[in-house]
Amino acid sequence: MVRIAPSILSADFVNLERDILEVSDADWLHVDVMDGHFVPNLTLGVPVVKRICEISPLPVDVHLMIEDPDTWAVRYADLGAGSVTFHFEAATNPRQVARDLRAAGVRASVAIKPGTPVERAIELLDEVDMVLVMTVEPGFGGQEFMADQMPKFEALRAAVDRAGADVWLQADGGVGRDTIATVVRAGADTLVAGSAVYGAHDRNAEVRSLRELASEALAEDSARRD
Repeated sequence: MVRIAPSILSADFVNLERDILEVSDADWLHVDVMDGHFVPNLTLGVPVVKRICEISPLPVDVHLMIEDPDTWAVRYADLGAGSVTFHFEAATNPRQVARDLRAAGVRASVAIKPGTPVERAIELLDEVDMVLVMTVEPGFGGQEFMADQMPKFEALRAAVDRAGADVWLQADGGVGRDTIATVVRAGADTLVAGSAVYGAHDRNAEVRSLRELASEALAEDSARRD
């Protein structure tokens, strides 16, 4: 199963509720929280994320691109998110952050930046429900997709399959019609799409198209293997 998670980083923040409701056919709503320190951008904080969780028709996937997730991650879990992702690079004790999130009743996810070895995420597979691999440098939407990150998905998929684990693999950055087949064939099953969805006239139609393209790529890949 392939899940589509539109990123509101590409939405109109003045009309945020409208834009959230216009992607109701998606599986998750991806919300980027940036503090201007861990990444060179500043977006949303606790009050806005709380309200998003209250009005979203979709479960909310909060991606924390912030310093000190050891302190803040559970705070975002308590706002009503369904999943909270923290960055391995920002956490003092990534394993404990993941355990704290699960204890708070949300899906725990760890993210790795393009320069971080995939082994750092593989070491945490027993503690997390999802691994997010950045396919752009974190901080801004609309960047060019980094195809050189695909071996990370391949390594993660192999490790997840060996362990028989139920861990989702999320691609975030530059995912759209031209790249979606590449990421799902590499092993990703949860896809963040910002510009691709919010740049479309009919956002829900684009969500459905991306899901269909992903499913077709998986079917073709399966047929070749057989």
